[in-house]
Amino acid sequence: MNPIPYGMFNIAQLSNGKTRSICAENPEGKVGAGAQEVPDANNAGSMLGKGWKVRPCITLPKESTTVLADIKGPGAIKHIWITCDPKAYRDCILRMYWDGEKTPSVEVPIGDFFANGHCLRVNINSLMIAVNPSGGFNSYWPMPFRKSARIEVENQRLEEIGGFFYQITYELDEVPDDAAYFHAQWRRAISPIDAPEHVILDGIKGKGHYVGTYMAWTQLANGWWGEGEIKFFMDGDKDDAPTICGTGTEDYFGGAWGFDASNFSSPYFGFQHVVGKSMEVGARMTLYRFHLQDPVFFKQDLRVTMQALGWRDLGLPNARYHSLQDDLASVAYWYQTLPGASLAPLPDRDYREIV
Repeated sequence: MNPIPYGMFNIAQLSNGKTRSICAENPEGKVGAGAQEVPDANNAGSMLGKGWKVRPCITLPKESTTVLADIKGPGAIKHIWITCDPKAYRDCILRMYWDGEKTPSVEVPIGDFFANGHCLRVNINSLMIAVNPSGGFNSYWPMPFRKSARIEVENQRLEEIGGFFYQITYELDEVPDDAAYFHAQWRRAISPIDAPEHVILDGIKGKGHYVGTYMAWTQLANGWWGEGEIKFFMDGDKDDAPTICGTGTEDYFGGAWGFDASNFSSPYFGFQHVVGKSMEVGARMTLYRFHLQDPVFFKQDLRVTMQALGWRDLGLPNARYHSLQDDLASVAYWYQTLPGASLAPLPDRDYREIV
């Protein structure tokens, strides 16, 4: 049995796998079924005819769900590419179901899934998520499935969204017995001043490993905001005693000393200003960390939190940490066994809105 996923360490290894790809020009990914659309007189390819660029994208009808992929396994999704109007970034929900699940394993606004959480385009140069000019979303998270994979996008806007482009490339092959299922969940909250802890993930049951965090952080007060600690509560940890505890927000995301106000995007870590300047009211920032070399393993359960903690430099000995009320949205990425606990309900469109 050849291992899934193929990657840089076994790319030269021969495989019995079959590569397929779904897009608007071949919406079912069938063999020999691409480029079959026949243009009519109003189509941009009408002068070229069948076999040219006739149906490169789709329109998402208003307040409706569109199935992007419905695949029979076993196999693994290897690459997802999407581009669309930024108005879809928080108003369109990406959902993924494995092996006939009734509830999704992935349920995330489409922009946040690709580390663009402020409804504005930001280039990302990481191994698992790449966002390239101008708004080309790429995911390289391997997503194995044994029976089926279903990917949907729900347009919750009151208008249709045209020009939705997508390509989903997958491999049909046997899946190792120990391969877990990909999951992702979105959350948003204003951190409470009396207990400034943002819940990134909670209620997870089963065996698996945590592989990434994305945060869209909006400052609601002036000053340094990144003193909070990330905490991983796993396998029966008490609420006040995590097994893994970080030392500061900028530390967890791979930086130090307030990031020196510098943007960076690297294979495993990134921090970028999206709007305004860090340490000023209204600043919107994007942060990611992908645990590719250091996944967090859990055997029974998992809860992940991030504190919203600032710093008042009043001169020693009067300098103090202080609680923040900031607008925090996050995506947790992890793998686990099925069935797992259902994801927390996704907040409605008004709650997700960027103002």
